[in-house]
Amino acid sequence: MRRGYSERMGALVEALNRLPGIGRKSAERIIFYLLKAPLEESLHLAGLLKKVRAETRFCKRCHNLSDNEYCRICEDSARDAGLLCIVENPKDVVSIEQTGAYHGRYHVLLGSLSPLEGVGPEDLRLQDLLRRMKLEPVREVILATNPNTEGETTALYIAEILKPFNVKLTRIARGIPVGSAIEYMDPATLQRALEGRQGF
Repeated sequence: MRRGYSERMGALVEALNRLPGIGRKSAERIIFYLLKAPLEESLHLAGLLKKVRAETRFCKRCHNLSDNEYCRICEDSARDAGLLCIVENPKDVVSIEQTGAYHGRYHVLLGSLSPLEGVGPEDLRLQDLLRRMKLEPVREVILATNPNTEGETTALYIAEILKPFNVKLTRIARGIPVGSAIEYMDPATLQRALEGRQGF
């Protein structure tokens, strides 16, 4: 622990420092801000964190994050039920939605195939995907997994298991640099990638 911190403050710095993208200096700035802010503001933030953590769940249909049994995208009747975009994580849904270019539905795998890390097909939401393919009027599946080894392997595997369904399979275009992740792309790049998707 650094000098000058109380034990509790030191523990809070360490806790914030473990969050992605927050270094020690950022953690200190956040804490000092919250300590100077009105007590209600800090308590409101703490209450929101507790509520979000306790009440956020995975959508029963697509596995996106949701406050309810089904997420707002699955409940939106204006969305094109014939378009299904397969992504690895809920963060990818947020990134694609920010482009405003996609109006279909999603299926979130909650991961990608990675034999080295012991992640196999049974660890992803593939059985739920197959169930949806049987029940929903899907005409096109967009494979929007990340352009890295795990994402490509996952896309190839999904293309194989979806062959019996005779649907159009597309892959988001290569506007996304290889080795990067969808969540870090700007909306314009993602929009070009979605609009330029190709047959798979």
